[in-house]
Amino acid sequence: MPADSDTAPWRDQRLSPTERAEALLPLMSIEEKIAQLVGVWVGAEATGEGVAPHQTDMIKEPPQWSRAIQHGLGQLTRPFGTAPVDPVLGARSLAASQAQIVAASRFGIPAQVHEECLTGFAAWRATVYPTPLSWGAAFDPELVEAMADRIGRSMRAAGVHQGLAPVLDVTRDYRWGRTEETIGEDPYLVGTTGAAYVRGLERAGVVATLKHFAGYSASRGGRNLAPVPMGHRELTDVILPPFEMALRHGGARSVMNSYAEIDGLPVAADRGLLTGLLRDEWGFTGTVVADYFSVRFLQTLHGVAEGPADAARLALHAGIDVELPTVDAFGAPLVDAVRRGEVDEALIDCALRRVLVQKIELGLLDEGWRELPDDVASLRFDDEASQDIAVRLARESVVLLRNTGVLPLPTGGRVALVGPVADDPMAMLGCYSFPNHVGVNHDVPVGVDIPSLRDELARHVPTLVHEQGCAITGEDTSGIPAAVAAAADADVCVLAVGDRAGMFGRGTSGEGCDAADLRLPGVQADLVRAVLATGTPVVLVLMTGRPYALGPEFDSAAAVVQAFFLGQLGGQALAEVLTGVVNPSGRLPVSVPRDAGGLPSTYLAPPLGQRNKVSSVDPTPAYPFGHGLSYTTFEWSDAEVVDAADAPATWPVDGEVRVRITVTNTGDRAGTEVVQLYLHDPVAQTTRPVVRLVGYTRLPLAAGEAAQVTFGVPADVASFTGRSGQRIVEPGAVELRFGRSSGEQAAAVPLRLVGAERQVGHQRELLTSVRVEPLVAVPQSA
Repeated sequence: MPADSDTAPWRDQRLSPTERAEALLPLMSIEEKIAQLVGVWVGAEATGEGVAPHQTDMIKEPPQWSRAIQHGLGQLTRPFGTAPVDPVLGARSLAASQAQIVAASRFGIPAQVHEECLTGFAAWRATVYPTPLSWGAAFDPELVEAMADRIGRSMRAAGVHQGLAPVLDVTRDYRWGRTEETIGEDPYLVGTTGAAYVRGLERAGVVATLKHFAGYSASRGGRNLAPVPMGHRELTDVILPPFEMALRHGGARSVMNSYAEIDGLPVAADRGLLTGLLRDEWGFTGTVVADYFSVRFLQTLHGVAEGPADAARLALHAGIDVELPTVDAFGAPLVDAVRRGEVDEALIDCALRRVLVQKIELGLLDEGWRELPDDVASLRFDDEASQDIAVRLARESVVLLRNTGVLPLPTGGRVALVGPVADDPMAMLGCYSFPNHVGVNHDVPVGVDIPSLRDELARHVPTLVHEQGCAITGEDTSGIPAAVAAAADADVCVLAVGDRAGMFGRGTSGEGCDAADLRLPGVQADLVRAVLATGTPVVLVLMTGRPYALGPEFDSAAAVVQAFFLGQLGGQALAEVLTGVVNPSGRLPVSVPRDAGGLPSTYLAPPLGQRNKVSSVDPTPAYPFGHGLSYTTFEWSDAEVVDAADAPATWPVDGEVRVRITVTNTGDRAGTEVVQLYLHDPVAQTTRPVVRLVGYTRLPLAAGEAAQVTFGVPADVASFTGRSGQRIVEPGAVELRFGRSSGEQAAAVPLRLVGAERQVGHQRELLTSVRVEPLVAVPQSA
């Protein structure tokens, strides 16, 4: 560090971050500038003495550490998420590396450290939370925000500054392997939940990174990193709104580009999207970081760049600021290209300015910055408070799809538990959880306690017999007869089938683990058919990363329960729901299809996308988006427009309408209803989904209790992309429908949007307000 660093204006905390960055930027050489725009993939040493560059398949020769940091360093990539390392020793190792980075360069600027954190801090011995599909199933943004806050606190305590989450891709094809990483198939649910995650992470002082911007989930055929044949309206009305919500209502400070190419243009080279829309129109001032290797992919996969320097030029011009995960195209090729005049240095300065401002905001250029916190010796990544949130979220996300009365399980009698995931702790975890993502490659303990469904169900069921039946994958059916015998000899059979999360073909769900169709993996469907044929009441439990088709052959199941990778305490949550200790309250964030072979389609379909007489393929799902049952019953009544003076009530195109409904728990036990509000627009200038979600709330009610739920819906929420390609609020007749799901309407209120057609933009109102007023409890009969 230079001797006069304490008086340098870029160290002066009285100046704004922008002023400090502007003071530093002209002092830097081109090598020092570009060094701030790259990361180096490292792994913390178990000795606590430092980190070392990580060798990956994409890096033929990892950079020598001393050379990598000689001009400074922008980011350190995954020091905790590369190999298992004790939390305390990992923090000490990271601090030692930061000290080396500070000492090696002229300006003493620490690296910004990033980690994955989709299902918790992706580090050994860190709490593993439910996957994003479970967040969506819970319909509980407040709890997701609390989870993200806990994740962020553990990361910040370890010296991590940036988290690569949340994933805001809206599910478009369930065959896509990364469906488990998405929050659901509806942009309003994804956006409100994703914004809550961002608020929690950012409140903890960690930069949230929105990914994957944009269109990644709409690939042709559900294949990972495949072309996206998406039109402007699908992009604008379905894909982009969650990112808008997370920026405006979450405060995210970073965005990661999508690997996708949309209509032939790779996002990493799309200036219209990354600069024109994101920065110029939306006003985003944070950093855009490259998804791993996506800069070089412009050359190697997309074929739009002649070499690494050309790829770097295209990415910088588009608006990418930082190359991740490690120095490649933004290294020597870019330095040489700038010196030859092939890349304008102004592009470097533009990206560097944003990087420096963010580092200053994080305190990395402050005099008081230290590599290691005082309390590092007590550092823990998995504590009781975190586990409490994990199990609460898991409980709320279990979805009861069907129940003929067999659930809750009886306290007595014989219960058979069969299926390949019944006694498999890893079946609780998503592909980006540390045990699945990294731990499987190392001969170390898992690091956290993950009881299986069998472990937890045995606590509640005195007589429990277990048979695996078959594996998750493979063609071996030799275990099915034993499973059938166990089921036939039982009063009830719990049949647990599902996925194993993995990466790039090492699992049945996860990144690069796409499916050709929506049949259960391996011979699990054969096991289901054989067990159902016994005549014993069967509770079918699906522990999966995507919805699988539940056609007519599954209709004889006495009950069906859906769980989406519930995290380390998922076994406990499932057992509590099955035995009635917890009343299920989850709702489907994705529809469950009935046909495994037909092209999957989400519920956001116009009339031509519904069942009709001109096609022999019926896309009607087995269970629609938003569906979920309870062990109690609810009555919905008195739906109305608040203060309506006429019928149908008028709704100004620049105003708000308030609608309300009364919900009563008419059963004999407490439960939680999820009240959903959908918009139906019967006539519009472009085709519209028959219904789409515009509001929701969880409503816990004691037995006999009632409450009135009021939604305040801005007309902006009814906007869509019109014929002109601009977003508009169009006058005309609409309905707001109160729904138990997208397919089950409880009540509807007709409305008329009045006024002139109105164009709206990014500053439009995005959210529907909700107010819940408890009513006098309904007396219960003796």
